[in-house]
Amino acid sequence: MQAIKPRRLTEGDTIAVVSPSSGAAERYPHIYENGLNNIRKYLRLEVKECDTATRSNEYLYTHPRERAEDINRAFEDKDVKAIFSSIGGDDSVRILDYLDMKAIRKNPKILIGFSDSTTFLDYIHYKTGLITYNGPSVMAGFAQMESLPSSFTQMLKRFLFDPVDKYEYSSFLFYSDGYPEWSEKRNVGKINMKHKNEGWHWLQGKVSAKGELFGGCADVLEFMKGTHFWPENGFWDGKILFLETSKYVPSPDTVKYWVSNYGSQGILERISALLVAIPFGYSIDQKMRLEKKIISVLDTEFGIDRIPVVTNMDFGHTDPKFILPIGAVAGVDPIKKRFRLLEKPVA
Repeated sequence: MQAIKPRRLTEGDTIAVVSPSSGAAERYPHIYENGLNNIRKYLRLEVKECDTATRSNEYLYTHPRERAEDINRAFEDKDVKAIFSSIGGDDSVRILDYLDMKAIRKNPKILIGFSDSTTFLDYIHYKTGLITYNGPSVMAGFAQMESLPSSFTQMLKRFLFDPVDKYEYSSFLFYSDGYPEWSEKRNVGKINMKHKNEGWHWLQGKVSAKGELFGGCADVLEFMKGTHFWPENGFWDGKILFLETSKYVPSPDTVKYWVSNYGSQGILERISALLVAIPFGYSIDQKMRLEKKIISVLDTEFGIDRIPVVTNMDFGHTDPKFILPIGAVAGVDPIKKRFRLLEKPVA
């Protein structure tokens, strides 16, 4: 399916905020409001909150259709130019059957989120071809802009407002695992201790690769495997698969089993490269174990040693995080150790 590119934003545009999974905005309104304020202040965008944006966990859980209809209406609303997820969760897979793919295809817009948003970001791209954005959410990323480096804000502006034909990714100087306790208002906008970013780990690959980006939170992708939401085998040909792990800190063994399942499906032999994010909450020892297990799956279990494998990358549940446009063509060069977007992700 040919990729559909959303239109870029301009200052003064209106973005819609949706809560497709979690009621965290209702539970921590001060964090949510800080995210909205930063979007207004630093990105010069107007905000329109959808009906379920600040509903409780209990309400959202019992009304999956309403969550999906908010997304449908946001795509159909001519005043809305982009759609931002408030936060992740663990329940967005239940909205997928209610999404209006015809309306989405007809009204392409920037759609951004991460974590549990992986379900609809991937599924919408798979069904419509729309390039979607794996990136920060209102409460996890935008709300902490003042604690993050200026390069993070510059990246946001580059992807949302002024994209270029080729974008060169580079490591941020530090990363942080999560945030201080959100129930305490004094922690608004703050991040946890900063860790020095040692850069990406190039584990294997001797030849450059390119392909369309696809992936997201590995924990959440497990919700989709074996369902009709999961892409057919041919879809994976040439993809650059990117995976990150959640705040629940799955063990290296658990991630190994997940990656092994991709091999059993025949996906690993179809993709052109594998990218893995800095794993949230991992010690140095856990990171090393994870990398060994990933290589053992590719090499020992499936004999796949040709594709580039890069770990410790800046996306996922650590901050600051990249924007990875799902469906856009990127390139991975293990010789020059470069990762680049090779096309504009917007029209």
